[in-house]
Amino acid sequence: MRGKPATRTLLYGLAGIVALALLWEGYKAIGPEAGFSLGQVPLLPRTSDLAMPHVWTMAERLFLPATALPGSPALWVPVLEAARFSLRIAAAGWVLGVLLSALLALVMLRFRLARAAILPWVVLSQTVPLIAIAPLVRRWGAQIQLGEFSWENWMSVAVIATYLAFFPVTVGTLRGLSSPQQSHLDLMRSFGAGWWRTLVSLRLPASVPFVLPALRLAAASAVIGTVVAEVSIGLRGGIGRLIVEYASATGGDPGKPWAPIFGAVAVGLVAAGVVALIGRLLMRFRRGEDSP
Repeated sequence: MRGKPATRTLLYGLAGIVALALLWEGYKAIGPEAGFSLGQVPLLPRTSDLAMPHVWTMAERLFLPATALPGSPALWVPVLEAARFSLRIAAAGWVLGVLLSALLALVMLRFRLARAAILPWVVLSQTVPLIAIAPLVRRWGAQIQLGEFSWENWMSVAVIATYLAFFPVTVGTLRGLSSPQQSHLDLMRSFGAGWWRTLVSLRLPASVPFVLPALRLAAASAVIGTVVAEVSIGLRGGIGRLIVEYASATGGDPGKPWAPIFGAVAVGLVAAGVVALIGRLLMRFRRGEDSP
């Protein structure tokens, strides 16, 4: 029976993609070719083939050679390699962010003073512009030398992904760990259960419905942080840098710049799929959520 909801979800996802493609083509068919602006403020995008290529043009371009050089692979090959590169960095940042978040949430749960001192800074950290701190992280990392270990640029990108991922998980985990009713906590205390026993047997299972949405948001944030940081620090090999490199082809090859954008979307879908799989494994603890 579990296969039916999964199949229905997949069909809804495919229907959403088809609807988006139809909306794209519908606007291209009836929208103004030069767009529409109110004064100097553009309100509607242009619908010319250069600015807004057909869906089939973008799809067909994926299977054509990436460059004019002899023996050049199809465009989807470098896009896939760049997507895999970015996905590994985003995954590293997401894992580090989750571990850091769990540690902070436990400290704030255990000590009220730590909660009052740390939580405002956790919230304040998200007000710093990402594009401003990425070069700083790279510069600071370049100064780290521990024996034979040397800091690499991809590590700076992973730190940025961690920075964006830890906030939602910290808040969600803290809320989830604090969610059990006082009567349940009193019952555990009457059984002689200590703080750690209560954490494992009561608080952690009760936190699952709160943590899973936070993990989804953290996964999306890690992917966004990875793509933006790759552009900010100039890291080659990732999907973010590929977006910048292919953007120059808009004038003569309008379908090419969209290929790495599709790759970034694919990275986000894979990240969301991994979190969905984790949610499946924890299904018995999700009594407070609707079945997917």
